[in-house]
Amino acid sequence: MAKGVKTVDNMRSGGQLLVDALVANGVDMAFCVPGESYLTALDALHDAPSIDLLTCRQEGGAAMMADAYGKLTGRPGVCFVTRGPGATNASSGIHIAFQDSTPMILFVGQVGRSMRDREAFQEIDYRRMFGQMAKWIAEIDRAERVPEYVSHAFHVAMSGRPGPVVLALPEDMLDERAPAVSLQPAHRIQPAPAPAAMAELRERLGRAERPLVVLGGNFWSDRGIADLKAFAEANHIPVACAFRYQHLFDNEHSNYAGDVGIGINPKLAARVKGADLLIALGPRLGEMTTSGYTLLDIPMPKPALVHVHPGAEELGSVYRPAMAINAGMDEFAAALRALEPAHGPGWAADTKQAHADYLAWSEPTEVPGPVNVGSVIHKLRALLPADAIVTNGAGNFAAFLHRFFRYKDFGTQLAPTSGSMGYGVPAGIAAKRMRPDRVVVTLAGDGDFMMTGQELATAAHHGINPIIIIVNNGMYGTIRMHQEKHFPGRIVATELTNPDFQLLARAYGAHAEKVERTEDFDAAFDRARASGKPAVIELRVDPEAITPTATLSGLREAALKG
Repeated sequence: MAKGVKTVDNMRSGGQLLVDALVANGVDMAFCVPGESYLTALDALHDAPSIDLLTCRQEGGAAMMADAYGKLTGRPGVCFVTRGPGATNASSGIHIAFQDSTPMILFVGQVGRSMRDREAFQEIDYRRMFGQMAKWIAEIDRAERVPEYVSHAFHVAMSGRPGPVVLALPEDMLDERAPAVSLQPAHRIQPAPAPAAMAELRERLGRAERPLVVLGGNFWSDRGIADLKAFAEANHIPVACAFRYQHLFDNEHSNYAGDVGIGINPKLAARVKGADLLIALGPRLGEMTTSGYTLLDIPMPKPALVHVHPGAEELGSVYRPAMAINAGMDEFAAALRALEPAHGPGWAADTKQAHADYLAWSEPTEVPGPVNVGSVIHKLRALLPADAIVTNGAGNFAAFLHRFFRYKDFGTQLAPTSGSMGYGVPAGIAAKRMRPDRVVVTLAGDGDFMMTGQELATAAHHGINPIIIIVNNGMYGTIRMHQEKHFPGRIVATELTNPDFQLLARAYGAHAEKVERTEDFDAAFDRARASGKPAVIELRVDPEAITPTATLSGLREAALKG
């Protein structure tokens, strides 16, 4: 070969092939805690400026951020963690993504292939570890197969009922070289309802006297929501939302009947039980949505149940539906919109009453103490624009948010249906990074915040400015509530000693406020929003105000009498 003539080398390391596959699939953001087990992949990310890589402070927070990304976009959230302890930390986010049906891919470093099955340093068999927590778990054993595995991972994460995928990356495989491969992005494939099924549904609607639609799932788009809204308006049919999916339908729309979940409005619960046609679009109809499986009889619910879900395995898994329709939500909503209206003469009046019942239920109640969290939530309804994103973790504080906040736009609620504490802070940080032009507010309890509060350092490092409201009552409130119900006065392991949240926030470089009276919240919120920093607002709440309608002493007295 003549001097000066260069050969074209299309060989790439396994790490480079992995990042090439991410770019080909349109990944624009990823979350990580760095580790030596996937250094070659990290190095390849250095040459991928189109991927915004956020460095997190704990793998659980990183995985929760990836879940939030998946919820907001409908595309898999991508997370990188190291082997062993990194993977075990990340499992909390994997569990959320699985129970919440969120598309997500977790890449985990692994020991070198020659060391497998020796319990090498931080070695774990991820197939066994994540067995019930992921849709697919695999280990890529050769660099040449990286494009194949990654393409399959994206398809699995988005298909049917979405969920998390875990891919283990042996560190020597990432160093191995193989030919570059041209990839096309994965596409979500969803079934459409059969014309005969839509004809039968139309006939059932024509006979129904008390129909009710319940929405749920992380499968929707703006188009699907618009089609569903048009169907509801044309038919004057009431629409409720499943647990933690309230953003799927404008809560102030005249067809909205409320949320079906924990702490359900008794009037809505009666409406569910009294329906003669229940159309469940997207929810799994799990424990939370069915109020502990009490709203519907198992296996044959009294209302004629039409269950529509993109995952065929969900249809009939608990309840025997009168109609089971395996369809994507957008595809089904488009078919619904095309149906000739079938509303009965009494639907409009019933729907109007259902919405009136919801509006009355969502007005703040009186609670002990100078800070009423319900009133604060009511204030947020006026202070926030319609497209503001609200996130939360788990705890009794969330009952106030669920009951008193009104979600107006699709894609404005991020919350774990799995009931995981610690979710709100990472989700708020991810949401603000993804949607920097929108206001993002996180509501967290004091125990809830302390589980992932270190991610404030992530927010400060990357210049991300969510507003975090901490409801501080000095205890694990949900467990204390159950203690008083079942073991009155016997307080064990639920009292908390918290840091000074203002000093802690400032130590992270965040703006800090403390609110000890409801009437002081507006000004504190305005200052936080104008600060240009991540912000923490601490609400000092009376521990007696355990729910919107109950006090700790009242629960204790009732238990002692009972």
